[in-house]
Amino acid sequence: MTDLHDLTRIRRELHRHPELSGHEQATAERIRTLLEPCGPDAIVTGLGGTGLLAVFNGADEGPTTLVRCELDALPIHEHGNHEHRSGISGCAHACGHDGHMSIVLGLARELQHQRPRQGRVILLFQPAEEDGQGARRVFHDPRFAPYQPDFAFALHNVPGLPLGEVFTRPGPFNCASRGMIIRLTGKTSHAAHPEDGISPAPALAHLMQVLPTLPRQFTESAWVTLVHARLGEKGFGTAPGEAVLMATLRSETDDVMAALSEAACELARDAAAQADLEVTFEWEDDFLASVNGEAGFEHVAQACREAGVPFHRMPEGFRWSEDFGVFTLHAEGAMFGLGAGDGHPQLHNPDYDFPDELIPVGLDLFLTIIRRINDLRPTT
Repeated sequence: MTDLHDLTRIRRELHRHPELSGHEQATAERIRTLLEPCGPDAIVTGLGGTGLLAVFNGADEGPTTLVRCELDALPIHEHGNHEHRSGISGCAHACGHDGHMSIVLGLARELQHQRPRQGRVILLFQPAEEDGQGARRVFHDPRFAPYQPDFAFALHNVPGLPLGEVFTRPGPFNCASRGMIIRLTGKTSHAAHPEDGISPAPALAHLMQVLPTLPRQFTESAWVTLVHARLGEKGFGTAPGEAVLMATLRSETDDVMAALSEAACELARDAAAQADLEVTFEWEDDFLASVNGEAGFEHVAQACREAGVPFHRMPEGFRWSEDFGVFTLHAEGAMFGLGAGDGHPQLHNPDYDFPDELIPVGLDLFLTIIRRINDLRPTT
């Protein structure tokens, strides 16, 4: 039986030492030292940057099952005065990845004592989930190719939902999203003679009005949220010659995201052409939709029944994004939400802290899923 008190201690230790996306070297090294005593058949480090995985082989041929958690924290200054609060100024595990890692470390400790009978189990500690790049980098790392899974599973804690209860669905589970940056370039002039320049102000104002209306063109759910705008520089003697507009595009499916992105670009091109402006585009925080398979969903649902965990089939997915969809695009599987409590601070809030009560629940569910797919046998 895994020592839950020790997993809680580890979770709080990880919480004290957060690292931002792509810079999780110390976190990965701490995980590696905790994995080694569990006796995996292999540990592969440096995947997609700082990621690592542990391999537990079965005696017989069978499917490969991957369980993923995340290494990275957020650029948030943590509030609160609990003893394990972040020791890094401006960086905090305000999304619960410390808890997710602790659950998967507990899984490694269980697999030390009960190996899969068939196939193999891969435990992946993935970097850079928060910026949407980590899963892609891991998946396309040549050293990951021998470990590509047949099944892939992950969880995410969800504040605002009942503590320890599971919420999931087949089909779209997390939205696709993209950060869009539109740069409009005209020509500055003296503020006394604005007619001598080419101001992007009218085009910027127009785009701020029309971009949020784009989702009306689609029958599937989509959203455009303006997040930043800037016109020129502070200087009352100069009429502006450039502007920047940033928006988050969001949709339930990758196909709608492609169409939404092109429609947004077309609006910007038209506005720029009418005003004799140059326009360029940049993209950041690019997340695929995370889509659960029917069989993956059923494995989660049945695991909840067997483990006695309350289970809810969601009528629609979450709007927030998760890069786990990179794995379910190529493997059968599912992600599920694990309620963190009705009154719990929300994800990315400065006073958020992972509920330690979720560690045994997540551990039991992953173990049950693995038992269903790969079977388990006690080690001698």
